[in-house]
Amino acid sequence: MTVTVDSAWRDVPPVRVRTFTERARNEIPVLAEDILREIRREYPTLPVILDESGEPMSLVGIRRALEHFVEHLATGLGSPHVHPPVFQEFGRGELLQGRSLDSLQAIYRLGVRLAWRRLAEIGQQAQIPAPAMYELAESGFQYLDGLVAESVRGYAEAAARQAGERLRLQRRLLDLLLTEQHRDDSSLQTMLAERAARIGWPLPESLAVAVLVRPARESVPPAVGPDVLLDMEREQPLMIVPDPDAAGRAELLRRATAGWTGAIGPPVPLSDAAKSLRWAQCAVALMEHGQLPGGGLLHCTEHTEALVLLPPAELIDDLGRRLLAPLADCGPTHSRRLAETLLAWLETRGGAPEVANRLGVHPQTVRYRLRQIRELWGDGIDDPDMRFAMELVLRAKRLRGELG
Repeated sequence: MTVTVDSAWRDVPPVRVRTFTERARNEIPVLAEDILREIRREYPTLPVILDESGEPMSLVGIRRALEHFVEHLATGLGSPHVHPPVFQEFGRGELLQGRSLDSLQAIYRLGVRLAWRRLAEIGQQAQIPAPAMYELAESGFQYLDGLVAESVRGYAEAAARQAGERLRLQRRLLDLLLTEQHRDDSSLQTMLAERAARIGWPLPESLAVAVLVRPARESVPPAVGPDVLLDMEREQPLMIVPDPDAAGRAELLRRATAGWTGAIGPPVPLSDAAKSLRWAQCAVALMEHGQLPGGGLLHCTEHTEALVLLPPAELIDDLGRRLLAPLADCGPTHSRRLAETLLAWLETRGGAPEVANRLGVHPQTVRYRLRQIRELWGDGIDDPDMRFAMELVLRAKRLRGELG
């Protein structure tokens, strides 16, 4: 508190201030015991933690807080408050015990109320004027705020350390999950179970791995539930999604990843997580080349054809050069139309009307093109293996946008 020129406490005669502080100082040991006893009565489940000397840390904290506050009175209310470091320990303890700071703040308020009651009695005995005591009460509440702030700092520091430790343990689990395994399944399961147990993650029967692409703008991390492992430290963040086929899971993921682009691999057994990751990475690469749609979380199981045919581009191109060589002399436009007609015929295995309906052209046009196709490839067009290979090549071309 900043003391103004009309500070009531500053106007108290020094002899009365000395009397007040000496009496308050003498009361501290008994007052601290009384406050702790009342706190234990109000909060019987409060754990008793002893310091190195075997004294309750809570009693030490109360006593030190009273001592610091009384010394603050002796130097004038305008001097900065000093807060005992032990209150940071109290905050850390609340986190380690799995509690929030609400109960701790309530205990602090109870302690301040009891301390103020006794200080008010001493103030009357030392003939401290009421305005000065009001100022003292205000300073006491400021002191309480400082104690709470110390505990919040300790709580936050402990939470940060705890989160960092969990992140480290989670990364070790992910490294094991996503590495191609060369050990027997029982050994792998044992190691996975041990690492998962350390972060409280139940091992699922199946999982899927999602790869995310960071948005161009700053984006909030996906709001996934605690059962989904999220690693935001990688260049391309990862999610490990347990039981991906569970009812409602897809919708929850869609909402959680709003604003993000990425792909989720196929569901696989626990030991095959690396395979799901590989397909998700492949899908993301195709998305970045514009060969798969972006703008959301793409499911690999809905784009199997593209994932099978597009990645081996060099092999498909080499096969296409050999199989489609007869089209080389037909000119770009006409060769494309013949290729589209050939693919429609291979897919429908029908006659001219079915192919024409698929292409949106006249059946007579299809008959003309089919005759040309038979002239270009001869009887080889009837070979099942050749037809299968041709369909693969032509489907790949269509997926790339080279055919209509």
